[in-house]
Amino acid sequence: MSETAISVASGPAGWNGLPKIQTQDERQHGICHDDSAPPVKVQTIDELHSLQRKRSAPTTPIMGAQGTLSDEERQKQQLQSISASLASLTRETGPKVVKGDPAGKRESAKHVHHHHHQDVSPTISVSDSALKFTHVLYNLSPAELYEQAIKYEKGSYITSTGALATLSGAKTGRSPRDKRVVKDEMTEAELWWGKGSPNIEMDEETFLVNRERAVDYLNSLEKVFVNDQFLNWDPENKIKVRIVSARAYHSLFMHNMCIRPTHEELADFGTPDFTIYNAGQFPCNRYTHYMTSSTSVDINLARKEMVILGTQYAGEMKKGLFSVMHYLMPKCQILSLHSGCNMGKDGDVALFFGLSGTGKTTLSTDHNRYLIGDDEHCWSESGVSNIEGGCYAKCIDLSKEKEPDIWNAIKFGTVLENVVFDEHTREVDYSDKSVTENTRAAYPIEYIPNAKLPCVAPHPTNVILLACDAFGVLPPVSKLNLAQTMYHFISGYTALVAGTEEGIKEPQATFSACFGAAFIMLHPTKYASMLAEKMQKHGATAWLVNTGWSGGSYGSGSRIKLQYTRKIIDAIHSGSLLNANYQKTEVFGLEIPTEVEGVPPEILDPLNTWSDKNSYKDTLLKLAGLFTKNFEVFTNYKIGTDTKLTDEILAAGPVYSN
Repeated sequence: MSETAISVASGPAGWNGLPKIQTQDERQHGICHDDSAPPVKVQTIDELHSLQRKRSAPTTPIMGAQGTLSDEERQKQQLQSISASLASLTRETGPKVVKGDPAGKRESAKHVHHHHHQDVSPTISVSDSALKFTHVLYNLSPAELYEQAIKYEKGSYITSTGALATLSGAKTGRSPRDKRVVKDEMTEAELWWGKGSPNIEMDEETFLVNRERAVDYLNSLEKVFVNDQFLNWDPENKIKVRIVSARAYHSLFMHNMCIRPTHEELADFGTPDFTIYNAGQFPCNRYTHYMTSSTSVDINLARKEMVILGTQYAGEMKKGLFSVMHYLMPKCQILSLHSGCNMGKDGDVALFFGLSGTGKTTLSTDHNRYLIGDDEHCWSESGVSNIEGGCYAKCIDLSKEKEPDIWNAIKFGTVLENVVFDEHTREVDYSDKSVTENTRAAYPIEYIPNAKLPCVAPHPTNVILLACDAFGVLPPVSKLNLAQTMYHFISGYTALVAGTEEGIKEPQATFSACFGAAFIMLHPTKYASMLAEKMQKHGATAWLVNTGWSGGSYGSGSRIKLQYTRKIIDAIHSGSLLNANYQKTEVFGLEIPTEVEGVPPEILDPLNTWSDKNSYKDTLLKLAGLFTKNFEVFTNYKIGTDTKLTDEILAAGPVYSN
């Protein structure tokens, strides 16, 4: 019951003509409490605002060469390192860098640093960029990056679930034809060049021209974003990467996609192993040698640098680093893989390979198993490790029913690229392709409930190659020997359905070496032989799983039911499929089981599902011919000093007479 009674007086009216309200204590000796507090002891509004923010700092002291480093010494070293990264090759010093947002209170001169070059020519003694400060926004948190994006980057909005919606500009996907790799004495001998290779050459001088253009652009800005992060969860083989960019969107994207350092790791980060200069808002000079458009994505393995000009699509950074890992890791006898990976409760590990549309994401996401990663992995002597710290999921036609984990991961901290949303409610329409069909979400891997942290696992038990065969002639599942594994791994096959003007749809075969041809640096047979070697050493079994059509090609047959494919995957995980009886198919020579629990036995052999047997054989031979033609580019490559292993791989392909 209230301590105070309130009544409306019937006496004289108040100043506004309304009756006066009188209050009277019901208890004569009651005490009246209020929620007042003493005023904040500050002199200015800025001082009040400063009380809101508590500074983050390492919880343990960082040791340097001279003993424990003070916070000021750590900051000095960090700024010197960043200035060195941003240094022009034609000036005596790097830019003057200072931490903090230029819109906020400027830091004192003692935290300003520049990097000195030694014996560099030509020298430009004075320039406009040398006279200004470059403000460094260093490893900002998602909340800080949200503030930067909303305030300064047009097209940035907070969606109804808390994600940051952004636009990537004119480019809404990667530009593989504009990607260049410096060809020097080292890379000429080591990398895969020529027909079929994703590596398009450029020379050192052209790279330096583009690097200078990117660095000059970044130094001309009032502020730049710098991320110091890691690749590879394997602590023995992690790579330190530095990303210098001009947009909060890019910084948040890489914050999510790379492994996030602790305060202690960051304070002791030192010199990065690889640096990205993302000047994507600024075009390259099309008159520069090797340039074919205003976009250029350049990798220099000797300098350990990557330059991005003329594209703001964030995926270029992610996949550029993946390409670098495809070079660095095999040199350490570590296999880099474009695959998903999960682990059972008993420690059995499965790798999933598959091109777009094969069901890799759906099948590798299993609530009964731990997620190690969805896209990029390393297989070393200690087991499997995720390269990344996040996931980059397609969002087109996303629904809570089909992909609940991805749906629930789109929350505060997640970057949503190029999606369309309601201008009032900010609810995203994932079916809207107005900007692009390639809408994406980038989020930390811990947003997935069953993700295993750290993202490492034992050696794989099963290697699953997924193909969506729209020709309808590959079996739903087959067991591969090592030579067949290498053959189908190098082939990287799936078949997509493409429409024609007349409305007729027919299958079109797609091949991508190692299930990721756009990112590999070495010849595909090198990755394939490493895969076979590791599988043999650690007792892994490979499986070819068709998630496509049965009973006929697209248009006459039907898609293999997802429930059947899941039963097949379950049988692979449990090990029961190893104990099945097998029979060999013609042409491709695949070993197919005669029964799988929960799967109709008649669909396991595709021949049984076709009513027109002659049509089946014609289609089978057509697909075999496509495999053979695709493999021609790999036939003359030598592994080691002879072609013995190459010949063995070729013999594992389809056998037929023309």
